[in-house]
Amino acid sequence: MDPILEKYYALENKVAAYTPNLDKARLFDAFSYADNAHASQLRKDGTAYITHPLAVADLVADLELDVDSVIAALLHDTIEDTGATHEEVSARFGVEVADIVEGVTKLTRVQYTSREEKQNENLRKMLLAMSKDIRVVMVKLCDRLHNMRTMEYQSPKKQREKALETMEIYAPLAHRLGMQRIKWELEDLSLKYLDPVGYNDIKNQLDAKGSAHQEFMGATQLKIQQRLEKEGIHCTVYGRIKHIYSIYRKMYAQHKNIREIFDLYAFRVIVDSIADCYNVLGCVHDMFNLVPDRFKDYISTPKPNLYQSLHTTVIGKEGIPFEVQIRTWEMHQIAEYGIAAHWKYKAGMANQKLGSEETFEWVRRLLESQQDTDAEEFVRSMKVDLFSDEVFVFTPQGDVVNLPAGATPIDFAYSIHSAVGNHMTGARVNGRIVPFDSQLHNGDIVEIITSKSSHGPSRDWMAICKSNEARNKIRQWFKRERRDENIANGRAAFESELKRAGISMADITQEDVLPNILKKVKYNALDDLYAAIGYGGTTAQKAVVRIRDELLRLAKIQKDQAALREAQENGEGMHVASNPAVPVPSPKTYSKNGIIVEGLDNCLVKFAKCCTPVPGDPVVGFITRGYGVSVHRVDCPNAAVTKRKPEEAGRWISVSWGDTHQEAYQTALQVTAKDRSNLFLDIAAALSACQVKVDSLSAKNTPDGFAVITAQIQVRSAEEVNSVIRRINGVSGVMTVNRSRG
Repeated sequence: MDPILEKYYALENKVAAYTPNLDKARLFDAFSYADNAHASQLRKDGTAYITHPLAVADLVADLELDVDSVIAALLHDTIEDTGATHEEVSARFGVEVADIVEGVTKLTRVQYTSREEKQNENLRKMLLAMSKDIRVVMVKLCDRLHNMRTMEYQSPKKQREKALETMEIYAPLAHRLGMQRIKWELEDLSLKYLDPVGYNDIKNQLDAKGSAHQEFMGATQLKIQQRLEKEGIHCTVYGRIKHIYSIYRKMYAQHKNIREIFDLYAFRVIVDSIADCYNVLGCVHDMFNLVPDRFKDYISTPKPNLYQSLHTTVIGKEGIPFEVQIRTWEMHQIAEYGIAAHWKYKAGMANQKLGSEETFEWVRRLLESQQDTDAEEFVRSMKVDLFSDEVFVFTPQGDVVNLPAGATPIDFAYSIHSAVGNHMTGARVNGRIVPFDSQLHNGDIVEIITSKSSHGPSRDWMAICKSNEARNKIRQWFKRERRDENIANGRAAFESELKRAGISMADITQEDVLPNILKKVKYNALDDLYAAIGYGGTTAQKAVVRIRDELLRLAKIQKDQAALREAQENGEGMHVASNPAVPVPSPKTYSKNGIIVEGLDNCLVKFAKCCTPVPGDPVVGFITRGYGVSVHRVDCPNAAVTKRKPEEAGRWISVSWGDTHQEAYQTALQVTAKDRSNLFLDIAAALSACQVKVDSLSAKNTPDGFAVITAQIQVRSAEEVNSVIRRINGVSGVMTVNRSRG
């Protein structure tokens, strides 16, 4: 049998083993479709490209995900790397499959080593995909795992880039989803390329004592097994060596050698019930000496990723410490496969998207919390909230609250409710009054003291709290309650920073300069910028750096334009005929941004903000004073023939689109819709599905129950704009979608 077909039938058998009444014809159709689409492509190792989708689908099947996920894994590269379209995949395999494939395609384009603004956009895209359908990220994790397994065929530069991206984003994400088996392998494979010397050192040390390790684990495993059988406890026991990256992290972070790592060996005891877990714990503590402060009960206090187990570290007669993890079979599946285990253990969920579970509401909370933060702040705080270790504390009523490691009573207060945090005047931890900056520890009982006469949070709290949720709620309070104070404080900080940079207020408040400055800092008015600085939405330093760059850019434009006018006056440029409305023809030349200006050579070109033209739009040019040629859409009200002043007739010239080299151009869309819950998120999802870059997205409500959403997007043609408009028109409640016309 053909090796590729053999791999497919092995996949089919694996899926059939956990899928009653599997539609084998549909699964084979997906394989055939992917095989034909990738027929002319090879992988770096010279094998047929279809081997990669087959391997990814096999990993998805190992997780026992639904058939749509397996089919999406087979097709996951078709939309990106072949001529296949979302519409074609949707018609043939269903909308859900097409949406998963398209979602994975978007995540494939993420480059996490880029600058903060780009990283912010990509992280939001990741979270948005997770909030809509968690299977997108699960397929992507399997895709990344197989790519890392075959990374030896890439260049050293590519190996390090992918390994760093995997270590920073995908491995922590697998951990947050509870998919420990994938997380461990991603970490080990990444370390292999990020620090090959350290990786090989640990691997060689483990290999050198491989037989001794196996002998110790075999003897200990047998000892535990025999004792539990004697106690009448039905169980499965097995041992493992800690994975390489975990050893590496402890050795280098804690300056230890491999002999000083207490949990180098770990044994798992899997039983039938929770009661048996605690019975096993008693037996283990009776058999071996307990290491103090090394016991953790994640059964009564599960981790946020649903992980549950009893952990204890003990020492036997050999003097070798080892960890014992005790759990039920259901806990074991969730520990190994995380969210994927729900398909097997959660009744009635076989046909549901797991992104809709309340358990993963944290994804939506992160999306909501980033609305008023700039890119750098969001990326920093998102990594704290999503990827950091957790600390578990209790309310006085005994409820468990999980917070980022290093959290303070401020974080605890705001995790309970905004009003609790805003009215907090003190805190007790384990019955004792503590300062607001005290770090909380596992098992602490925290009580917040509040007062209705409280004047609200302090600005100093922003630097004390650790969670994005607390920081965002404090920021919202200052934004809502203290706008005048924020403006005054923000203006003082801004003017001080301007002075330090050698820029005067007069430099930025000129009529022809201020609009460019406001666009650069992304605020509608200076007061809005001052307020944002005042409540912590941005910093004066960041704003002034951007303003300085913009002033330098504008100064260069003015200098170039002055040189252009001087050349024209000396007869080197365009000559205006006796009829000023008709310029004398001269050879067409291409500008750098794809516009052909008749009669002018190498002139500056800018696109009018009032109508934001893109390739394919009929356009006309206007020679401005100091800023080159401004290009308008022909249907722009500001370019209408009836509005042109007679004395400026000679400044309107013919322009056309040249070779745009697939450049992206900014344009604006205005969406009017019936206001409803999740409207903003659905519009964002529609834009994301169109694979366009979104520069900004804002919304406002009208008194009559409607919402107006404005999107600044980057597209390559008018045809692409129309495609986006059609997609948004399909969103429930949308009434009109128009391009900006002045």
